[in-house]
This record gives sequence, structure tokens and C-alpha cells, in this order.
Amino acid sequence: MRIQLSDHFTYRKLLRFVISPILMMMCTSLYTIVDGFFVSNFVGKTSFAAVNLIMPIVMGIGSIGFMIGTGGSAVVSKTLGEGHSKKANQYFSMLVYSAIVIAIAFSILGIVFLRPISTLLGATDQLLEDCIIYGRIIFIAMPAFILQNIFQNFFITAEKPSLSLKISIIAGITNAVLDFIFMAVFHWGIVGAAIATGMGQLVGGIIPIYYFSKRNDSLLKLTKTRFSKMILLKSCTNGSSEMVTNLSTSLISILYNFQLMKIAGENGIAAYGIIMYVNFIFMAIFLGFSIGTAPLIGYHNGAANYSELKSLFRKSLTLIVISGLVLTFIAELFAIPLVKIFSGYDFELFNMTYHGFKLYAIAFMFMGINVWGSAFFTALNNGIVSATISFLRTFIFQVIGIFVLPLLFGVNGIWLAIIFSELSALLVTIAFFINNKYRYSYA
Repeated sequence: MRIQLSDHFTYRKLLRFVISPILMMMCTSLYTIVDGFFVSNFVGKTSFAAVNLIMPIVMGIGSIGFMIGTGGSAVVSKTLGEGHSKKANQYFSMLVYSAIVIAIAFSILGIVFLRPISTLLGATDQLLEDCIIYGRIIFIAMPAFILQNIFQNFFITAEKPSLSLKISIIAGITNAVLDFIFMAVFHWGIVGAAIATGMGQLVGGIIPIYYFSKRNDSLLKLTKTRFSKMILLKSCTNGSSEMVTNLSTSLISILYNFQLMKIAGENGIAAYGIIMYVNFIFMAIFLGFSIGTAPLIGYHNGAANYSELKSLFRKSLTLIVISGLVLTFIAELFAIPLVKIFSGYDFELFNMTYHGFKLYAIAFMFMGINVWGSAFFTALNNGIVSATISFLRTFIFQVIGIFVLPLLFGVNGIWLAIIFSELSALLVTIAFFINNKYRYSYA
């Protein structure tokens, strides 16, 4: 039975609705993870470090899609809740068309300036050449990657989360199969990794355009529209927290790499990259849940259905707290096999990564609340609060942790920085929940 945004959500129905976006985000995270596995095991440590150095730049630009997707989804779902379906489709179409133009421009800039960017990040000799080869191929597919990030949100708003999951699975399988063929069979090295990732992103970005441009039974369809600077600005403002999160994550990754290069050398960069691969899977659960619940919150806020909004707030917070505890337990229990997937070939690298991951994993206990809290305020069209949570959590608190804690604890301080950041952000998130509960009538 099709679940509609206007439904009353029990725990069971809420879980059924968000399971598709959770699995979708997990599939999307496989792009980087699969590349990392094949590059580390079939190409070598230098190429593996190159992927980890250039990926923060790629993800930072790709965050444009998250910004427009999450912010635009909040605008469109609120408009649907107000009963203006035609206007909602015009907003949706305008945002997609605008994103295509923006994505092409950034793709060109990325290709042109990749060498100086890679040099600025500290890449030299073969590491620099690998960064350029991998990055330029990835930037060619950047428009499709940005569109894929946008449609992940709009599929849920269109009441088609399962279709988004299917497309993500197809894209993920495409990437994984081509990674195996290009690296394990043809031995194309880092070129094969980049082409495989790009092909997967093309699948994830182009199929949704075809679907929404044809007649379909969803709530959304690409149609004729006019450019609206105000709606684009509103969407970008609403989604600024997601943009801030991804940009901050990219900048923080660069800072981690700088600090680890000084303290632990190339092994430190590789270890951090491995921890991030495992982190992608766990974060995908929190992000998928947040993406899945956002249109529901936006719709019922627009419809002024405050009893359902209260119910969604209570149920979502309960589920995200339980998930954080369970994921922390799983991470600590299965740390050895999770780390060995990427570092089993190097004993020194494995030991460093395993020790770091055991400390880092404690942060999963608090991370989900902060991620969902930011998305919750995005869905309420309060981009300022959402962005504040994200900026403090992903940048300010982490910068403090990265530079201060290593002075006290050495390399352990690098891994403890995320715990300090998430705990500090948790206090901020709880404060915003309390201060805004009467304004939005969710508690």
C-alpha cells in the first residue's frame, strides 16, 4: 500500500517509509567505499591516498545537490501541504533546471583548477598525478552527481522512496561491477576507479530526469516553469545546513589530513580514509532517516497539522536515539573485520586504523541526534537554526578538537576530536529543541 505524506504515522509506518531512503543513502555511500576497497587492494597505498586527498573537494562541490535537494524539498513539500500542487511542480522544475546550469559551471571550474588545488593540498610527484587523473574524470560526471543528490530528496517528496532506492541500487551495482572489471581484470588502476564511479553517478543522475519528464503517478513532474530568484534563494537558505555540513566535512577532512601527515605520515592519511569509509555506512543510516522524515515534517507543518507534527517529532527522536546506541555497539563489536577490509594487507596500517576507529566509533552514540536535529529545522524552513547546528558540529567544534586535543593526547587527540565535536553539538541541538518547541508546536 502506498504511503502518503498526509497519513498518520505509527512507528511501523514511519520505519516503512524511511527504510528506502536509508538503504538509498547506504547504496550511494558505496561509491567511495567500493573505490577505496579496490584502489587500496589492487592499485596501492599512494593511489589510495590520492583518492582520499581529492575526495573532500569532490564531495564539497557535490554538496550543492544536497543543499538544493533538501532545501527545495522543504519548500515543495510545504507547498504541497498547502494544496498548491501546480505551483509545487513549477518550483521543483525550476530548481532542477537551475541545478543543471550551476553543476556544469562547477564541473568546468573543477577540471581547470584541479592541479593547483591538488598542489595546495600537499600532493607532489606521483601522488599529484594520481589526484589529477582521478579528479578530472570525476569532475566530468559532476553534474550527474549533483543531480543524483537532488533527486534523492525529491523522490521522497514525490512519495516514491522505493523508486529512488532501486535507482541507487542500480547505480551502486554499476559502480561496483565496473570497479572490478576495470581494476581487477583490466588493471586500469586509478583511471578505472574514476570511470567506474563516474558511470555510476551518470546512472543515478540521468534516470530520474527521464522519469520526472514523463507522465508518472508521483506528486511531482518536470514541467514548464519560470526562474524565481526568491524560491531558489529560499531553497538554498533552507538547505544551507546540508551545504554547510558537506563543505565543513570536506574542509575538516583536509585539516585531518594535514595534522595526520605531520603526526603519522602517509599511513595516517590512509587510516583516516579507512575510518571515513566505515563512517559513511553508519552516517548513511542517520542521513537516510533524516531525508525520509523531512518531507513528512514539512508537509504537516504546511498543513498546520500540529498533532501529527508532535507525533513525528517524538517517534523520530526515539528511533534516532535507539539507532545511535545500537550502531555504537555494532561498530565496537565488529571493528576488526570492518577495518581489515581495507587494511588487511598492511599490519602497521591496520593497527593504527583499528585503534583510531575504536575511539572514533563512540561518537555514533550522539551523531544521529545532531544530524536529525539539523534536518528537522530544515524541514520547518528554519535554515538559520539548521545551519548553526551543522556549522558548529561539523566545523567549529571539530577545528577546536583537531588543533587542541593532539597537544594533549598526540595522535589519539585526532580520533577524539569527533567525540568532543558531537558532544558539544548535542548540547546546542537540545537547546534549540527546547527554545523552538512552542514556535512550531512540535512538543
